[in-house]
Amino acid sequence: MPQPQPQPHTPLHPDLRTRWTTTLQAARREGAGTTEGTTAAPDPTPYADNLLTRWSEPHRRYHTLTHLTTVLDHIDTLEQHADTPHLVRLAAWFHDAVYAPDRSENEERSARLAERALPEAGLTAEATAEVARLVRLTVTHDPADGDRNGEVLCDADLAILAAPPDAYAAYAAAVREEYAFVPDDVFRPGRADVLRQLLALPRLFRTPHGTAHWEAPARENLSAELTLLT
Repeated sequence: MPQPQPQPHTPLHPDLRTRWTTTLQAARREGAGTTEGTTAAPDPTPYADNLLTRWSEPHRRYHTLTHLTTVLDHIDTLEQHADTPHLVRLAAWFHDAVYAPDRSENEERSARLAERALPEAGLTAEATAEVARLVRLTVTHDPADGDRNGEVLCDADLAILAAPPDAYAAYAAAVREEYAFVPDDVFRPGRADVLRQLLALPRLFRTPHGTAHWEAPARENLSAELTLLT
């Protein structure tokens, strides 16, 4: 797996390491009936360490380990809706593994990282392709009807929009910090356009839980931030 530049004093994050190992091993077992799944798989720990280092990069303010943990927690809530929840969780681990706020191809680069790392980590080609597809889906957050895995990942990723007002304000502030290099007179109208695009969507969430519990508060938060910006 390609190595990021190591950061000093990276926390151990044993809980996240355990979650990664459990998910990877479950995904391997799902593919154990194929020829690809019969070979001895490598230790999951170095892959966890690589991803944790990436998610701990100092330039991140919102796309951090906290965001990763929150998305994984939301997938736990929504997992009954997914066809293959273990692959959705792996996609969550990779979906912002490559992240630079001044670049537009983060999702594509993250998907390619998954395509290189997961076969080496013991996943089948089919499972790897599904994880990479899900990562690329986070560009638009617009899964096709019936794409249950995509619906779960996109809803989990967007669930921050439905957070309590204080938590949503912290999210918006963290996003602004990630784009600190953008002047305020450029950021504000750009961010406002993003909010208007989201509010114009017929629905933000696709899973039954997301529709029932997250749609209304998300629209309230988006409208409140848009008012502040404009």
